[in-house]
Amino acid sequence: MKTDRLIGILTVLLQKDKVTAPYLAEKFEVSRRTINRDIETLSKSGIPVASTAGKNGGIYIMDGYKIDKTLLTSSEMQSIIAGLKGLDSVCKTNKYKNLMEKLSEKNQNIKTENNHIFIDLSSWHRSSLAPKIELIHNAINEKRKIQFTYFSPKGETIRKINPYMLIFQWSSWYVWGYCHIRKDLRMFKLTRILNLNISEESFIKIEEIPSYTPVVFDHQPDEIETTILFSDDVKWRIIDHFGIESISSYNKGNIITLTWSDKQSLFEWLLSFGTSAELLEPENLRKEFKEKAEKIMKKYL
Repeated sequence: MKTDRLIGILTVLLQKDKVTAPYLAEKFEVSRRTINRDIETLSKSGIPVASTAGKNGGIYIMDGYKIDKTLLTSSEMQSIIAGLKGLDSVCKTNKYKNLMEKLSEKNQNIKTENNHIFIDLSSWHRSSLAPKIELIHNAINEKRKIQFTYFSPKGETIRKINPYMLIFQWSSWYVWGYCHIRKDLRMFKLTRILNLNISEESFIKIEEIPSYTPVVFDHQPDEIETTILFSDDVKWRIIDHFGIESISSYNKGNIITLTWSDKQSLFEWLLSFGTSAELLEPENLRKEFKEKAEKIMKKYL
């Protein structure tokens, strides 16, 4: 996109004393004529871009406008580049790689000093997630609605939303926006989205959209409180799900109390432990779970 290219050109000009039009054309994979138009656009926007002809000529920003290159320390730059590497892990394009190169052009040591941090946000679904992330990213930039089939515990629905933000949270990718079915802001998990398309319909992003706040799963009064006995071989899973703090209760006979939002998710989670978990209370759910297990067993008789 032109805006992204203009920002990229400005970044290069701020870091280099002088560059040529062919250099910029090759770097951004466009023609020299396009670069000349971009330079003209930057000039019209109030950025003092100048150019000189001849053997040592080139394009540059006039003195007095350049930012202080010590604004970011080497350590801070390394943190930024580590984050960009994480974004690159879910994107099929090389735009973040190019941005990393621009940020580190004046300090080649950053590239080698920052190898002790590796961030991979792609998950096991990279082949299917990367196109979705790219498509939604484009829809957000173009302010166009997206439509898709969504699978949830309540069933399969066709959704149309105004996408406002891509979110990586709880080890998964989500899109957050206004759902035209629910008439409210909703978040959708990308792995549950199928048949994703950008609609021809555009939307106006209203100014009063509440800023996204990461959700904390607080227990609700109507949730189910359970008592479960676990064996030692799954202790690591309890810590993985509920944190190191759960060990204190776990060590008391391997019996812990857990709260669940719904019965179905509780039963599915318990089944994943096989014989390493036993639901003790409440008694009515213990009986219902027993009946469910017996029905499963009959399928294998």
